[in-house]
Amino acid sequence: MAAEGLFNRPLSVRLRGPGCQERRLDVRVNIELLSISNPVHRKDLAVRLTNDADPFFLYNLVISEEDFQSLKSQQGLLVDFSAFPQKFIDLLQQCIHEQNKDIPRFLLQLVSSTSDLDHTPVSLNIVETNPFKHLTHLSLKFLPGNDAEIKKFLANCLKCLKEDKMILEEKLKKTEEDLTRQLSYTQQSLSEKSRELDKLKNEWTSYTAALTNKHTQELTNEKERTLQAQAQYQQQHEQQKKELESLHQKSIQQLQNRLSELEVINKDLTERRYKGDSTVRELKAKLSGVDDECQRAKQEVLSLRRENTTLDAECHEKEKLINQLQTRVAVLEQEIKDKDQLVVRTKEVLDATQEQKVILEENTEKKQSHIEKLETTIRSLSSELLKANEIIKKLQGDLKTLMSKLKLKNTVTIQQEKLLAEKEERLQKEQRELQETGQSLRMKEQEVCKLQEQLEATIQKLEESKQLLKTNENVITWLNKQLNEVQMTKKMDTPTSTHGGARTAISPHGMLDRPSFPSLGINHPFSPLYAFQKFPEQARNKNTNPQCPVPKIQFNTQLSKMDQHSDVQTVTATTSHPANKENGENLGLESKYFKKKDDSIPLRGLSQNTLNSEYLKPYFPTKVQPLPTAAVTTASAYFPG
Repeated sequence: MAAEGLFNRPLSVRLRGPGCQERRLDVRVNIELLSISNPVHRKDLAVRLTNDADPFFLYNLVISEEDFQSLKSQQGLLVDFSAFPQKFIDLLQQCIHEQNKDIPRFLLQLVSSTSDLDHTPVSLNIVETNPFKHLTHLSLKFLPGNDAEIKKFLANCLKCLKEDKMILEEKLKKTEEDLTRQLSYTQQSLSEKSRELDKLKNEWTSYTAALTNKHTQELTNEKERTLQAQAQYQQQHEQQKKELESLHQKSIQQLQNRLSELEVINKDLTERRYKGDSTVRELKAKLSGVDDECQRAKQEVLSLRRENTTLDAECHEKEKLINQLQTRVAVLEQEIKDKDQLVVRTKEVLDATQEQKVILEENTEKKQSHIEKLETTIRSLSSELLKANEIIKKLQGDLKTLMSKLKLKNTVTIQQEKLLAEKEERLQKEQRELQETGQSLRMKEQEVCKLQEQLEATIQKLEESKQLLKTNENVITWLNKQLNEVQMTKKMDTPTSTHGGARTAISPHGMLDRPSFPSLGINHPFSPLYAFQKFPEQARNKNTNPQCPVPKIQFNTQLSKMDQHSDVQTVTATTSHPANKENGENLGLESKYFKKKDDSIPLRGLSQNTLNSEYLKPYFPTKVQPLPTAAVTTASAYFPG
């Protein structure tokens, strides 16, 4: 039978019994694994409880595999027999960690049926405490040892003690022998060392006596030499002192002269600094003025951009109107009598355009004067900047010369160095400020260049608008000529047309008189200006608005159709002068006026609100037929924009 020791340590156990208080007891727990091979190979777990103070305290427990199965079923263990010893030892280790605490979590309880342990069975419980309940993880029953087991245990203890005693006696003998050997060796070494000491003392005394004699002789010699050298050094020192005093006085005079020179230079530098400050202030004031002018120019540019956007929107609207008016040229050809009204309207439009032209010219003159002012300010700023740069270069050269002179003169006092350092710092600050002002001036120059470019763009747009006005005037004059020629030819053919009851007359100035419409029940002459009473008010509003320098002209030809019975003569005239695009005829105009220009802009006519007003509804009750596209192409060629 072989035994393998697994655990052997003393533990504090709480002893509990009926009718007695709970007390603590130190118990040694010994766990061994017994392997038995006779008659069948098996392993048993042996647990023994003993007390080192009481040799008759002995409790044994032997657990075989069959006993473990019953213990496992009774206490609900989840471990096999092979892993049970290690788990049991782990629980005991946790009890050892917790035994020194006031409120331990794991406890070992030894419970007996009697108040004293009088050879009665005992159960060892491993308990886990929590605020709710005491949980017993494991409970093992131990049997007390009988006389034979106690004798056997005591015999084993005696045997172990004797073996320990023999081992200790052998260790003592070995240590005594070692110590005696060491003593003898140390005594011999001590005697040898004492002899060597005596020899060294004798040698040292003789050597010290010889050295003292030598040193006394050397000291006397050295004293004589030092006295002679001292006298020589005193003479040399006095001569050097006189020379140094003379040199010092010369250097003091030179420094005083240099001080006076530096004070003069300092005064010059302070004057220059004040001048630089004044120039910087002037430049800052001029910069603020330039900033204000730039902001004004930006506002003007923004207003011009807004005007451009509104004009673009109006152009799109007018293009739509032109597409509608392309189908209405045929009606205008049939109703040449009503063109007198259009001539009057064109005159009014011409007056408005001329007024706006005058306003535009005034605006251009103002802007040109403003641009000249900006150019003069920029030139003055550039000249002042050049002057400031020259001053800075001069100051830098003066600083370099001063620094080179100061490096040569290192013997200047500490106070002067501090003053010079402060002056250098001030000069550096002034240089930084001048550099910053130069950078800001460069930025302003760039902004002024951008504003000049924007102004040039606006001037180009104004010139284009002037050209457009000139072309509009040429077209209007040409239309007046064509109308006069047509009226003259009709007057020669039929001086007074009575077909349909419509009458027209030519004024003494060569213009058509106001027509009357007896077929419609209108006997008095109809004035074309009466239909456009709102137009002068609109022209005034447009002229007062500074954001609309370009005139807005709209030709709307929503004229009423006449009765078919009353307009027989006009129908015949239209058949003789068709203006359809498919036929390609030119209404008496030259072919060059029907060529569409690439850079043309749709026609701008009078607003529809004037013709759709309440005054014209009784006179023009019916809708007007759309114009043909041929006339629109001619108008678009001479009304660009």
